[in-house]
Amino acid sequence: MGRHVVFWGLITMLSTGLISCERKRAEVGSEKNPIKLFFVPSVDIKVIEDSSKKTKDYLEKETGYKFEVSIPQSYIAVVEAFGTDRADVAALNTYGYYLAHTKHKAEARLTVVRHGSNTYQSQFIVKAGSKIKSLSDFKGKKIAFVDPASASGYLLPLKMLRDKGVEPGETVFAMKHDNVVAMVYNGQVEGGATFYSPAYEGKIEDARRLVKTQYPDVEEKVQILQLSEPILNDPIVFRATLPEPIKLKITEALLKYVKTEEGKTALKAIYGVDDFKQVTDVDYQSVLSLGKLSEEVMKK
Repeated sequence: MGRHVVFWGLITMLSTGLISCERKRAEVGSEKNPIKLFFVPSVDIKVIEDSSKKTKDYLEKETGYKFEVSIPQSYIAVVEAFGTDRADVAALNTYGYYLAHTKHKAEARLTVVRHGSNTYQSQFIVKAGSKIKSLSDFKGKKIAFVDPASASGYLLPLKMLRDKGVEPGETVFAMKHDNVVAMVYNGQVEGGATFYSPAYEGKIEDARRLVKTQYPDVEEKVQILQLSEPILNDPIVFRATLPEPIKLKITEALLKYVKTEEGKTALKAIYGVDDFKQVTDVDYQSVLSLGKLSEEVMKK
């Protein structure tokens, strides 16, 4: 009986090893070794599933490669996947890119364009009539931020305060941009920091729009105090060791896809994307600097 167990155990190990070797030998982009494409959740999971399937079908038709789409629970899962060669291409937030690049040499090849701009900014907001008239007035005050890993909701604003030598009295992490706006609106904090996008077609596009249904007068009650310098939008990131011809082919396919009606609809639904622009890691140096600042803050 024991010999049979040992025998079948060896057979299982050998079979597993052979399958693993077969996958390693299989050409990247083939049926047995599809290109692993990751979409980080940003909206309802069903919306991402539907739109990512359309994107997958287009990429397979356009490139001739096979793709496997994954939607992990967080950007950290994608960063870890790059570290074990389980991710080939991913749509990441800026901090996720920082981690994937610094830890696993992942490369940015595209940046998203929203409302004609491939950059975004942070904004400091205060309640209308506030005594705070400049960043210097935040000294010793209670400020709401999003979370420690948010570039627009914490890292950029933090850099702005540090550059001015301003130390808040109390820092609150509200975890979501709309929560920050609500806290400022309700007077729970003396100021807050969120993402900023310029008005589009007469409508506000910054974080205040997220609470318009709940607080219809938010534009009058919550005002922008100061904007940050621009920073590049979220990147499309590639595994460093993915063959260059494959990177180029996928990049070209995505640039074509976003110009189609189906592509515009699908990518708009997932990430609010209007277009893509080609970039390199050099273009993301300011993001990498912010990532270092975040690590410094988290160590404290």
